[in-house]
Amino acid sequence: MPLDSAPLLMLIGATFALAGFIKGVIGGGLPTIAIGILGVAIPVPTAAALVVLPSIVTNIWQSMGPRLAALLRRLFLMLVGICIGAWLGAGLMTGAYSGYTRLALGLALVIYSGLGLLRVRFYTPPHTEWWLAPPVGIATGFIAAGTGVFVIPSGPYLQAIGLEKDDLVQALGITYTVSTVVLAAILAQANVLTTDLLMPSGVALLGALIGMKAGQMFRVRIAEETFRRAFFAALLLLGTYLAIREAL
Repeated sequence: MPLDSAPLLMLIGATFALAGFIKGVIGGGLPTIAIGILGVAIPVPTAAALVVLPSIVTNIWQSMGPRLAALLRRLFLMLVGICIGAWLGAGLMTGAYSGYTRLALGLALVIYSGLGLLRVRFYTPPHTEWWLAPPVGIATGFIAAGTGVFVIPSGPYLQAIGLEKDDLVQALGITYTVSTVVLAAILAQANVLTTDLLMPSGVALLGALIGMKAGQMFRVRIAEETFRRAFFAALLLLGTYLAIREAL
């Protein structure tokens, strides 16, 4: 089915509205939920390409703040690692191993949602960041290159280094912006990010912005912990379905 067909555009708009809504409520999850849902209906590389524009726009906004320069200095080694890891895994999503992308995506979602449901928390002393940040970045970039999902292990790592709440939100925005730009470069090199995606990407961006606004308004009316658990439970089911479907 062509990407500019009405049914698929409706699915893209609805998916990104939902993903944007979740990001508006809990501050993240847009690429994860969007690629997870769309990966059922279209190739994972195409789903990842559709995430690029909404993710860059929303994450640049999220990364802006008074601590930008300080956070860039602190996260520099991890960000460099992300670029290296993505370069090492550049052919995973579109090359000889592309048939395993749904399975890899499903497993990544299961791991991420499992950590979220179990509320697994790590602690990283400041003096260990200089040697731990590069491998975390490399692993994040490598996994992102293969699945389009860049929350593992960067998300748990950023929670482990003891950032204040506002700094954590900003650090996530910085990390995901860099990850998305690197992912976009990989997809463009593989001729997946093309002008054919302009209309679907516009629909995705509009849906994401509307969803984010609604989510921010809804945030004050619901217990964040309740919504967070429901989000991770749904993500666990989706990841399990993707992994089993591809494995059988």
